[in-house]
Amino acid sequence: MNQSFYIGAVGAHQQLRHLNVHGDNIANVNTMGFKANKARFTELMFQNMRAIVDDEQPYGVGTRMLMTSTDFSQGTPGFTGRPFDYMIEGDGFFALADLSTGEISFTRNGAFKMSEYMRPGNEVDEEGRPILEPVFCLSDGQGRFVLSQEGGLIEVTNSQEELPIGIFDYINYDGMDYRRDTRVLPIEKNGDLRIGDGKLIQSYVEMSNTDLAEELSKVIEAQRAYGLALKMVQTSDEVETTINSLRS
Repeated sequence: MNQSFYIGAVGAHQQLRHLNVHGDNIANVNTMGFKANKARFTELMFQNMRAIVDDEQPYGVGTRMLMTSTDFSQGTPGFTGRPFDYMIEGDGFFALADLSTGEISFTRNGAFKMSEYMRPGNEVDEEGRPILEPVFCLSDGQGRFVLSQEGGLIEVTNSQEELPIGIFDYINYDGMDYRRDTRVLPIEKNGDLRIGDGKLIQSYVEMSNTDLAEELSKVIEAQRAYGLALKMVQTSDEVETTINSLRS
């Protein structure tokens, strides 16, 4: 009976994690550049039992959520009319540089802004150090600057012109470290960074690729599985209570 308790308890806990994944997807249905996550389950099978006729029968303790994988398919375009908004049609990412930490991250969210950047000017002070001068560069509005195809900052002089924003890509997206603010960080198995072949479209942004109908159906599925797992725990408790009462 301990086995059935364990199977039910594990199942209920894992379905709660399953619900969290789809709840996060639904919460970000209107987040620009968001990529939905999919729950991947595996069986908890650790040994085989020898049956009466010498056949080996599987013996395990239920299933668990092994991992989540990110769906990098393209979201729907959304027109904003803002000159600093961009979307990528096709594959690729925008590159964001955090100058304070040196971190380079990637995103599909092209809702950009102008931010002030203090760069060394041509004049020097009394000690021979370059005097910093303010320029406006394209950024994500959270302290990170958008990189050009050559890897430099993009200075904004005319808000209406199409800016030379870089599009970067990887051969393999599997296992990318997905951050909550729609950014991703590559890992070793993603391969080398390369120039992306996507097309820039100004005044549009890529919306979330969350399929609300699919997410709601998965929520119902997880809720029912959670209820069945709890029912298994309740039934196991009732059976054990009955057996203990017979012993006494």
